[in-house]
Amino acid sequence: MNIILLKRKKGSSSLVTLNKKKMMTLMATVLVILPATFLFTGYKLGVYYMKANPDDLMVAMQSEMDMQRLKIAEVTKNAEENMNALALRLGKLQAHVIRLDALGSRLTTMAKLDNGEFNFSQPPAQGGPVSANELSSEMKVPDFMESLKKLSKQLDDRSEQLSVLETMMMNRNLQTEVMPAGRPITRGWLSSYFGLRTDPFTGRRAHHNGIDFAGKFDSDIVSVAAGVVTYAGKRSGYGRLVEINHGNGYSTRYGHAHEILVKVGDTIKKGQLIAKMGSSGRSTGPHVHFEVLYNGRAVNPKKYIHASR
Repeated sequence: MNIILLKRKKGSSSLVTLNKKKMMTLMATVLVILPATFLFTGYKLGVYYMKANPDDLMVAMQSEMDMQRLKIAEVTKNAEENMNALALRLGKLQAHVIRLDALGSRLTTMAKLDNGEFNFSQPPAQGGPVSANELSSEMKVPDFMESLKKLSKQLDDRSEQLSVLETMMMNRNLQTEVMPAGRPITRGWLSSYFGLRTDPFTGRRAHHNGIDFAGKFDSDIVSVAAGVVTYAGKRSGYGRLVEINHGNGYSTRYGHAHEILVKVGDTIKKGQLIAKMGSSGRSTGPHVHFEVLYNGRAVNPKKYIHASR
């Protein structure tokens, strides 16, 4: 290869001839030696710069550390917020469980279940062998959050269901309380039935609108259902009479009392003492004349008396 070199002097030039060896040397100089020279020079300049400016290096390091501290603080804050959210959710779930326990205990009492059959202060009895999958699996955070969400939904559903069940049982119990059932006395015997009978005063056949229970003078007369007293006083033929309205069209009458222990407007519970047995009015001896009326019409009290058995 020939290279022509031009000099500043006009018309002056020279010819340089490059053989293969000179060409290889030139290429090595351009491709290797020059880059290495530049790297070495840069390294020396960097070392010199760091030695000449140590404060700048410290500032850069401090800035990096501050940035890392901010990142750590942000991660810590996010973790604390997540923990607070979990703690709040856990508190709500615990409140749900406490309410369900109380509701379950009340339902157990209302249902008259045996003591210990449903003990809501203890975990339910359950068990079984551990599966291989359970031993090897680990719950991850997303799985945990999903399980927590499902548990919360289940507790909400159970709470609503138990509330409905409680309302139904309360209505049923209320219905049981206000429905006439049982005997109006604590001691005594049945002395006259409902329907046609021989009148004890006239000797003629006459309709008897109630059932008579005889007993010891001044013995207890009790209400056969919950209700409100609508009459308490003397009435022709009945003597001293107590009448109670039970709602749903039902009312009951208790006649021939020796003493009345309630007054009009009183709220009466099932089995409450309302009067003392006597022989007032049209009566041949100590007894209570018991009537059941439905929509104002006297019906046979027999089925209501036997309803409590």
